[in-house]
Amino acid sequence: MRDMQKGYTYEVDSVDKEQWYSIINKFSDANIYQTWAYDEARRAPTSISHIILKKNNRVVAIAQARIINFPFLKIGIAYVRWGPMWRPLLSEENVEDFLQAIRALRNEYACKRGLLLRIYPLLYNDCPEPFLDLMKGEGFNLLKSKQPDRTLAIDLNNSLDTLRNGLKQKWRNQLNAAERNGLEIINGHHVELFATFENIYQKMVERKNFIGAGSINVFRLIQNKLPDDFKLRVFLCLYKGEPCAGAICSSIGKTGIYLFGATNETALKNKASYLIQWKIVEFLKNQGCNYYDLHGINPENNPGTYIFKAGLCGKNGRDIRFIGYFETCTNPVSWSFVRFGILLKVVYSKIESLFNEVRPYRQITGKTDIL
Repeated sequence: MRDMQKGYTYEVDSVDKEQWYSIINKFSDANIYQTWAYDEARRAPTSISHIILKKNNRVVAIAQARIINFPFLKIGIAYVRWGPMWRPLLSEENVEDFLQAIRALRNEYACKRGLLLRIYPLLYNDCPEPFLDLMKGEGFNLLKSKQPDRTLAIDLNNSLDTLRNGLKQKWRNQLNAAERNGLEIINGHHVELFATFENIYQKMVERKNFIGAGSINVFRLIQNKLPDDFKLRVFLCLYKGEPCAGAICSSIGKTGIYLFGATNETALKNKASYLIQWKIVEFLKNQGCNYYDLHGINPENNPGTYIFKAGLCGKNGRDIRFIGYFETCTNPVSWSFVRFGILLKVVYSKIESLFNEVRPYRQITGKTDIL
């Protein structure tokens, strides 16, 4: 246990998986990217680290970091995506808890371990104060070379009638048409549903010649490792008993996240995506979620998907960007090696794109994960 100021202390790697999931359940800003399964499926379990921040022995903030070390060298990077979690479910949020959490992260990973620490906090540019100043004051620099993601967030706190009336008129008309087309929606988290969705998804990828769409395989591994209460929700649309479309979302914490969608030719004719998304809205509201994050928009590179998501958002939400990526490092060797590694990755991606006739999938969806 490390002592800090104002009655704060923090613990490092003092919990197992079961304890971690139990603690996550106490935060409204819990999310799929801070689950043990997310990083375990992407990296070896030994490269995952957890910090528990306490004030007067009460847990007030937590964070999971993915650690990437260079072989045989005590240098590397620690990456925290959509953390720290500091908004409790049963009490008022306290910005001081956020401040102490990022201080603990810097103390542990940058100062003590000599790693370059990168944080992508779950904070938006419509309320940047006082967080930008807090990050700067704690020695974090805003990574200006990396454009923060842009998304649409639907406010689910209104009634379903109000939410439906808030849809854009054309989108609501398509939903009305879909409801008359004899479609059936089923949902759950069982492996069979995921496999059925993946089949539709892979065929769509082949049909549209997407590149770099293999992340569905990673999420299948994540799904298998998640406890039942945290598993992704799979929605399937059936037409005459045959699956024609699907979507996958996460409902951890108080914000639902749209992760994947897929359609075939039958679904396009029957407007299945409209009905699936509306059923997700109903599901998330019934689950007690306050918001539905449509998880990335890219109006320039993918205007069709943007128009669809904007119609779903309608008057019920807002167009926002994350405040950005932040870095801190006290070890110049770690900084140099990590920077060189990122440069190589960027160069490789640019060279690879020269041989591809279509844009990478991450540009099509607007989703990014730089580590």
